Amino acid sequence: MTISAFDGFEPKLEHIFDVHIDLEPPQIIGQTPAGMRQVYVVKGGTVDGPRLKGELLPGGGDWGTLRPDGAIQLDVRATIRTDDGALIYHYYGGVTADVLKVAGRIFGGEDVPLSEYYSYITPQFQTGAEKYEWLNRVVAIGRGKVVAGAVEYRVWAVTNP
Repeated sequence: MTISAFDGFEPKLEHIFDVHIDLEPPQIIGQTPAGMRQVYVVKGGTVDGPRLKGELLPGGGDWGTLRPDGAIQLDVRATIRTDDGALIYHYYGGVTADVLKVAGRIFGGEDVPLSEYYSYITPQFQTGAEKYEWLNRVVAIGRGKVVAGAVEYRVWAVTNP
């Protein structure tokens, strides 16, 4: 079945920002019924892009789970402080798959091409800052990159055509 009302209204992507997140070594919780639980605490980071610039504050983290199928289920919460002082709560789920196949290369310092693993997130935002209140109503997606001791994402807003 095709719904013709959607023809010509495919969503577009607008680049919001790139983020580099420095991480503490993982706290390995161990094998749980859901999978191998591990917590990565955020040391800090940078946010830079056409719609948002600032820093990622220390103290957030990823309460991730390595699932039995080898994928990592992400559960991330962090705070962005913009270059003009606004605070934005940034949280997301997502999935990273096939990264275990290239983890040794990544942690050895190699820049592994994104084509060799899958890493996508669905960020959401909450803020009381008037300048950034548009973030409270945006659907976003991000593409992830794992680097030694850190992760990086490019984040886009899904917009109308």
